[in-house]
Amino acid sequence: MRWWRHQSLLFTLCSILSCVRSAAGLIHVSGYEGREVKVSCPYGEGYESYEKYLCKNDCGSDDVLITTTEAKKNRYSIHDDKQKRVFAATISDLRHTDAGKYWCGVTRTGKDIYTEVMLEVGQDSCCDHSTKVQRYEESSVSFSCPYESEYQNSLKYICRGNQPSVCLQHALISSDNKQKGQFTLTDDMASRKFTVTITSLSQNNSGSYLCGVHGNTGLDAFSAFELEVKEWCCVMSHKLSGIVGRPVTMQCPYPPQHRDNRKFLCKGDHRKNCEDMMTSQSRFMLQDDVTSSSFSVTITELKAGDAGTYWCSSDSQWSVGNYTKIQLSLDFQQTSTVMSTINVVPTFTMVEPVRSQATPIPGKEIKGAGGNMNRNKTKTAETEEVIGVADIYQNQDVAYSKQRTSKPQSACQHHDDAGEAEQDSVYQNVTTADDIYCNQIFIKANRR
Repeated sequence: MRWWRHQSLLFTLCSILSCVRSAAGLIHVSGYEGREVKVSCPYGEGYESYEKYLCKNDCGSDDVLITTTEAKKNRYSIHDDKQKRVFAATISDLRHTDAGKYWCGVTRTGKDIYTEVMLEVGQDSCCDHSTKVQRYEESSVSFSCPYESEYQNSLKYICRGNQPSVCLQHALISSDNKQKGQFTLTDDMASRKFTVTITSLSQNNSGSYLCGVHGNTGLDAFSAFELEVKEWCCVMSHKLSGIVGRPVTMQCPYPPQHRDNRKFLCKGDHRKNCEDMMTSQSRFMLQDDVTSSSFSVTITELKAGDAGTYWCSSDSQWSVGNYTKIQLSLDFQQTSTVMSTINVVPTFTMVEPVRSQATPIPGKEIKGAGGNMNRNKTKTAETEEVIGVADIYQNQDVAYSKQRTSKPQSACQHHDDAGEAEQDSVYQNVTTADDIYCNQIFIKANRR
């Protein structure tokens, strides 16, 4: 009888000691340093009112971390959902030393119920290697994210930043929803990689990205990318000025890989809705120089409407930023007034001198000295008239002076001394014209 009791006691003791080693099932949980992890422990029907606890290692009295009678203790907390028959123990502010084996326990008479828990703790940063990618605004980029064969049916996703702990929570797109805004996800299980494409890039898309694969056990697997989105038009931008009516030439470099592309120049405030000037204007002449990876456009005769913003392009999709933005301004050519000498052919037109009131001409009404001259003429006009007449007859006076006789001279001097004195004062600036008149009288006298 004693032997039976001894065997029974030994069996009971062994059962208690080995219960933590022969627990039903195994729970895998993982977390990141500085974060928290929740361990969910289900239990059977009928144990709703029993005490539950979380312990570590061999679950000795010193290994019990928290029980449902305490709710919170140090970095540990516990909550029992009796309707779902699941109690959850939470460990906050995780440390690397927290990794290891734990046990979910249900206190009962005799032998407690245990479930084994394996906790994995990782660093909340990723990764040792990051792939750097550069793109330009309004273009697109694709991230290729490889994974192991065991993750073929796992959830794939991508997030911004480099914190694995919150990546799935803040996922931009996942394999559950493969199209979302500017993001698209495709999964090629045969090659064991999924691809995330981002379209219509802007500088706001620059930054760190993580491709994640959610594992059923353990920490998620990640690959890291660093994306830099450059300003589209920052490669080259300059100003150019020209003169209306004259030619001007614009220089346009392009990427070497575009040597066989069609080159063109368009005009408009924005490159997306500008007008191709090479097809609409015959004044625009394009010349390509593949050796220098550049082309030039010459406007043969500038017009006032040519001022504005121009875009050099070698890619109709505007997918690469190696283009030139040119701001063309125009000036109107300044023309100066040049006084030129006018050669007038001499003519023999009768010029009547202006006479004073003392020597009237028969049939003429004299209103005063110089009465038939237009005094409304400007001073400039009077000067030009006198100079012009003097030039016309300058050579004639020399020729006629050799042929004059006393008779024609007396014809011009029939006034009395008083009249001549008055006439001299009036005509002191038109002596040349008076001489012309005298010569004309002489010619008429010889023809009679």
